[in-house]
Amino acid sequence: MAPQQVNKDRILFIVPPHIKFDDFINPSYNARVVKKKYGNYGSVLTDMPLGVMAISSYLKKSADVQTMLIDFNVVLNKSDGFEFGSFREFFHNFLSSPKWVDYAPNVIGISALFTPSYRNVLDIAQCCRNIFNGAVITAGGSVPTNMYKEIFRESECFNALCYGEGERPMLYLVQADDKLQHIEENPSWITRSKIGSGQPFRHDFIENLDEIPFYDYDICEVEEYGLNPAITAYAGVDQKKQNFHVMTSRGCPNRCCFCASHTVHGRKMRYYTVNRVREDFIRLRDRYGAKTLVFQDDHFMGNKQRAFEIIDIVKELGITAVFQNGLALYALDRKMLEALKSAGVNQMLLSVESGSNRVLKEIMHKPLNLSIVKRVADDCRDLGIYTSVNILIGLPGETKKDIENARSFLKTINANWFLIFCANPLVGSEMFDICKKKNYLTEDYIGSDYKKAVVETEDFTAEYIQEMAYIMNLDLNFANNSDFRLGDYETALKGFENAIRAKSDHALAHYYAAKCYENLGDSEKAQRYMGIAIASAKIPFWRKYIDMFKIPL
Repeated sequence: MAPQQVNKDRILFIVPPHIKFDDFINPSYNARVVKKKYGNYGSVLTDMPLGVMAISSYLKKSADVQTMLIDFNVVLNKSDGFEFGSFREFFHNFLSSPKWVDYAPNVIGISALFTPSYRNVLDIAQCCRNIFNGAVITAGGSVPTNMYKEIFRESECFNALCYGEGERPMLYLVQADDKLQHIEENPSWITRSKIGSGQPFRHDFIENLDEIPFYDYDICEVEEYGLNPAITAYAGVDQKKQNFHVMTSRGCPNRCCFCASHTVHGRKMRYYTVNRVREDFIRLRDRYGAKTLVFQDDHFMGNKQRAFEIIDIVKELGITAVFQNGLALYALDRKMLEALKSAGVNQMLLSVESGSNRVLKEIMHKPLNLSIVKRVADDCRDLGIYTSVNILIGLPGETKKDIENARSFLKTINANWFLIFCANPLVGSEMFDICKKKNYLTEDYIGSDYKKAVVETEDFTAEYIQEMAYIMNLDLNFANNSDFRLGDYETALKGFENAIRAKSDHALAHYYAAKCYENLGDSEKAQRYMGIAIASAKIPFWRKYIDMFKIPL
């Protein structure tokens, strides 16, 4: 079949896998594993690509275009196995199918938010150049905005990279008669020649976000986004379908050293009006059957009164919410938590980031006092809100003593679960600049995620941080699990069984699950789980930690 002969621009948006090939094919022993029909693979988590969806709706409002989306995270999640020797081979095979050859896009936009997708971006661009040679190939998001020098150094395939948000740059591109000339003239497009001449680049923000129409959810396979970080992060969440991602604001004035969001969205807060938010939520509920809204705002609490109004809308519509990026803890007073609970919010991510006041103040520059953390965790427990606490360790300037102090403090927090990550520098963040200046980064930092340590300082090695992150996970979530300690065995079981689903031979999870069932009077399950714990204890990997925490196995 010959390619379509139409005048309108045919745009193909592509979201690369948010995982490195090696981590997908050979997940580390302590990583979350997905069991498929033809093998076990690293977990690929999906978010609805709100940036792409916003651009698509914005283009369709003002230009005669056709848009389509390939989200390779969804493609990988849906597959029964993986038969290719590399992601590039997989990309080429997929993009060469008649569906995409016949679509024959003349503009391609690759969306890349985080560095684990960096190599995948380059491979996808190469495949697109081979298959759709005449297309204008672009990329946008945090990675191209901040790594344009690296991308142009390693790839000849891109015509341009978008600097910051993409709605206006993409619209002006598709409206241009000569697209290649346009990208050289528009300061929001990064090109090789502009880099060479030292030409500055400029954001082109939409100040009134209501100018962006209702996001193009139809471009997605919405039913395939049940497995996403906001939901799977919570051991206490059972509902994993009919979740829809939303964003009601852009920007964040805070200056946390590990964040690079400002390089794309800026520091000034911009908001959708509350009436517009209401209209969008009603459409998501009535048209798509949304039951849970996954908020991706960087700073939802930027305007507290507005936050109350939006929470009231969620309650009024009979849906609920998850706040993927957490909420500013200083804004979570009892009144706010009660409002959230009344709106059906039964789980929350507490972005504590560190259990050390020194690290929070002097290193992270995060506006938080640890005394607030205890109060918020206790209030949430009292209200029946399941809490997960986000922690980063291994920042430049942090010491082993800081990490141990943080570990001791976190044991006093009555949160339900702790998410312990290695602090990896996002390109564009203050942390990255410090690490580059002081030569703290290991060779494989490009493409790393928060599961693998890549920072080494005078105070610690990457191996120490990697191991300590896992030890803290076992300590806080199993050996000193708050729910187990407080006698809430049913809630504790949710966390332990969630860990077992991710790692079927998890010795500590099976042991503490057995103790829960024993306390709940279910001797049959207690014996079954304990039997698996005893068998797993013979595995050298688990034996080390069993001895470390003095577990009687």
